[in-house]
Amino acid sequence: MSHSPALTLPRRVPFPHVASFAPLLPVILVIALLALPAPQGTDGGATPADAVSGLVVLYCAIRLVRERRRPLSRTAAVVLGLPVVGLAVAAVGASSPAAGIGGLGRYLQIFVLVPASVLLLVRDRRDFRVLAWAFVGLALFQGAVGVHQYATGTGASYQGEEIRAVGTFGPTDVMGMSTVVSFGLMCSVGLALGSGAARQRAFAAGCALVLLAPLAVSFSRGAWIATAAACTLQLALAGMRRALKVGAVVTASAVILVGGLGIGTAMLQERISSITQVTDAPDQSVTDRYTMWAAATDMWSQHPLTGVGLKGFPEHRDGHASLALSAGSDTEGAGAAYRKQPLLSPHNMYLLVLSEQGLIGLLALGGSWLALLVCGLRGLVRARRSPSDGGLDCALVACGLLIWQLTDFLYADIGGPATVLTAVAFGLAAWWALGGGDAPRASAR
Repeated sequence: MSHSPALTLPRRVPFPHVASFAPLLPVILVIALLALPAPQGTDGGATPADAVSGLVVLYCAIRLVRERRRPLSRTAAVVLGLPVVGLAVAAVGASSPAAGIGGLGRYLQIFVLVPASVLLLVRDRRDFRVLAWAFVGLALFQGAVGVHQYATGTGASYQGEEIRAVGTFGPTDVMGMSTVVSFGLMCSVGLALGSGAARQRAFAAGCALVLLAPLAVSFSRGAWIATAAACTLQLALAGMRRALKVGAVVTASAVILVGGLGIGTAMLQERISSITQVTDAPDQSVTDRYTMWAAATDMWSQHPLTGVGLKGFPEHRDGHASLALSAGSDTEGAGAAYRKQPLLSPHNMYLLVLSEQGLIGLLALGGSWLALLVCGLRGLVRARRSPSDGGLDCALVACGLLIWQLTDFLYADIGGPATVLTAVAFGLAAWWALGGGDAPRASAR
């Protein structure tokens, strides 16, 4: 009697790659949403990426409750919680409860809650690299849009021509694309200088070279300076031999871009030379910036400890600024109509904090950033001493992002849709600096 073979059901094929990255998906969604066109005329209102960043915090809290584990180490809690001291004092001193609560929520989102959530959701170096590549992907997309705007004359207005690359952020946030591209460049350089697979390092180096073009046509002097400083330190920290090799490649690529491909237009060359012309006939944007810096310093001198309160700079600006300050900056192009954009911040994060939060706020917030930088650099030194450990790329990415942001804060402050990406960058830096980089492969949580 013959027996029919037993019916064997096919095994359910899991999706380990997707499932293993599940805790990162909300953070990746925040990054992806920054590819959407930013709404124009909202004057810095909340964006979909901001809303999802709130869900990231909620999702992280739910995971902590379900897994019943301690949220942060004592060191991480102190470093990330330090800004709350100055923020609480400045919120009490705000001109109105609405201004105090709104400013407090924004600062907590960018410098405390989202960074802490990213720190807790990134489990190991593989997760870190996934987010780093997500930064690169967003930068390549925004950079491609920006280069197309420059080439076709459909960008933001610059010296009467609509050639300034702004990506999907529009003319009211001219720093948005340059910030995204710079973050992607920092991640690319860090991944290229690390100890990963040769193919991955070569691809990362190629991405870094490609991103030089959109950064150039963003005409953002602050982003150029911050990128040059951060890349130089990344190269030096990676080792002198690698620094010389990569420096030679970057120099050759810059010569090709500027000379061979015609990216070095007269406007770009003039913009570069204007970096050193801050005292000899500066343009109106430089004059406005210096005038607002002086106004912020004057506010602080009258309220040295606590400042004028959160969101208080616009209200006190006219009482402290000289007549050299213009009525605002002209914005148009990239699909938006002409409008006069008011100057509501000093375009210097340190002076903004000093004027609104006083010495208490600056020491608290600046102390948190300094602690992250010191701890991150210490971790990088350890990674260099143990090249077989494989964490050098993560160290270089984290330190590069942090150094870029702290340098750029000399010429910019928080505001605009891309600000939420700053929060994610601080989270990656915090993960490396506050102990996450010690374990090559943490257990899944």
